[in-house]
Formats: sequence, structure tokens, C-alpha cells
Amino acid sequence: MVKYLRNSEDARDIVQDVFEKLWNNRKKVDFDKAKSWMYTTAHNTLINFAVRKKRMVYSTEDLPEQGARDRHAFESRQVVDRIVNILPPIQKSIILLRDVEGYPYSDIGEILSLSESQVKVYLFRARMKIKKQLKELTELA
Repeated sequence: MVKYLRNSEDARDIVQDVFEKLWNNRKKVDFDKAKSWMYTTAHNTLINFAVRKKRMVYSTEDLPEQGARDRHAFESRQVVDRIVNILPPIQKSIILLRDVEGYPYSDIGEILSLSESQVKVYLFRARMKIKKQLKELTELA
């Protein structure tokens, strides 16, 4: 969660909120589905937090001086983050769950209350949007 928020205090707050919600709903949450429930709750809390805080502002001034290569890697990551951030929330979630976290389609479907085929369609569409944005970006350069 820290890598998405870029702030360990905010990440701790969200994790704490999720555990508090789990405790408050402990009688309603099935033990076998607790992991999925917590991930879904964390995801929703993260989205709500991001909406409240609007967009995260990245600054190269925050980076330690380690040369042009590190700065270029940061700028590349920043471009990818911005492209992913323009995706609709469901597509962004699926991209993060599949490509970053490595969840299988079935788990993603369970977490987001979608069928496996819906997950695949949303993932395909998200990847196509990312590809299109990157292509447009390289054509401008």
C-alpha cells in the first residue's frame, strides 16, 4: 500500500482502518473469506482516500541524487503511474491486482465481485488503454 500512496503514515492509517472494520464486522465476515474481504475493504478505503486527497503530487526534488539513470527511471515510473491513474477505478484495480500483485483471475473476481470473464475483459481493455496512451506519448516525443 505504501508504494501506491508514497506515504507510510497514510498506508498505516488505511491498514488500521481495515483492521478496525474487520473487528467491527467480525461476526459477519466468514473466516474463509476474511482475506478477500480485507483486500476489498482496503481497496475501497484506498480509493476513497485517493478521491478525498485528489491526485498525488510527485516531485523529483524528493529523490536522492543518484544520477540521471535513477531520475529517468523515476520519470518513467511516474508516466506509468499517471497513465494507470486515468483508468476507471475497476480497470485500475484489476491491473494492480493482476500485474502488480499477481493475483489469479478467480481471486480478482472474488475480491471485486466479478466473474472471471469480466475480469479478463476489463484487464484487456485496461491494457489497451495503457498501450494507446504510451503510443501517443512516444509519438509526441
